[in-house]
Amino acid sequence: MIPTILQGHERPITQIKYNRDGDLLFTAAKNEIPCVWFAINGERLGSYEGHTGAIWRIDVDHDSTKFLSASTDCSVKLWDVCTGKQLESIADDTPLRSCGFSYCGNLFFFVSDNVMGRCCQLFVVDTRVAQHILVPHQNAAIYRSSVNYKNHRVGQMKGEEHVMKMACNESTKITNAVWGPLDKTIICGYDTGRLVLVDPSSGKEILSKNPHKDIITDIQMYHDQTMFITGSKDYTAKLFDSYDLECHGTYTNERPVNSASISPTQHHILLGGGQEAKDVTTTAVSSGKFDAKLYHMIYEIEFGKIKGHFGPVNSVQFNSDGTGFATGGEDGLVRVHSFDEQYYELENRLF
Repeated sequence: MIPTILQGHERPITQIKYNRDGDLLFTAAKNEIPCVWFAINGERLGSYEGHTGAIWRIDVDHDSTKFLSASTDCSVKLWDVCTGKQLESIADDTPLRSCGFSYCGNLFFFVSDNVMGRCCQLFVVDTRVAQHILVPHQNAAIYRSSVNYKNHRVGQMKGEEHVMKMACNESTKITNAVWGPLDKTIICGYDTGRLVLVDPSSGKEILSKNPHKDIITDIQMYHDQTMFITGSKDYTAKLFDSYDLECHGTYTNERPVNSASISPTQHHILLGGGQEAKDVTTTAVSSGKFDAKLYHMIYEIEFGKIKGHFGPVNSVQFNSDGTGFATGGEDGLVRVHSFDEQYYELENRLF
């Protein structure tokens, strides 16, 4: 496989994200400008300028009209995907670590960090309620909102009221989160390795388990939301049921797992990770284990490696039709791969 290399960031990649159709690829890094690209040829379509700090997490809604970004500048921003215009921004007192749109696109959550004497908090905001969020945009009808935006000015997003606000213990923090099936839960991963199902309307914990021994670095949902996969610094990725958090598979790596993704068409798992970034200069590329790896979902066997990055792989994701994947690394590069014919023959040849 010969990858298409995207060079749009000067700092390490923090997350890559395909839209639902798979034609757009969004990328974020430890600089302040996320970008969007044509996935098929690597052409950069544009960027979203407005943050003043590193971008930790991004998300795009299901109809690719709204884009969300959470940053260390203590703000989460809502953007128009097509124009790159900043619609609104919610500011907090601490850096924001995660964010995500609900399946319907009307709700989104964001997570604050536990720094400067503040505990980690999870917020849920409704884009249709003026007290939560004001969207002064000429095409505001795309939000299916009954709010009158006529007299609202840019920058009026209040963020003073929320559908839900949940505070964590002072000693722990949420490192990653995703919406559960039918938007009835939010699945939260903690720095202690704990997984929690949270009710987005009340903030109550529905179910809690401790499947990992270290920080949960990534959570990605399967395309039909029946299961999800986590990556952790305990050198494993694990496959879970979305409803009861039952573990159905464990995939062991030689180095910390920074990201994991489930193929939408094959029984395959993609892992990315490698040696800690702070130790990269002391080892060779080969011993750092900077390869993206393919595992069989059922047999839990590694059957492929994809080389290329010369630093830890920070984010991976299959595209929506399973014909390829993208990886983003500490080297600031995004590599977009399309599977060749040999990949589709592996299932019969190896298993």
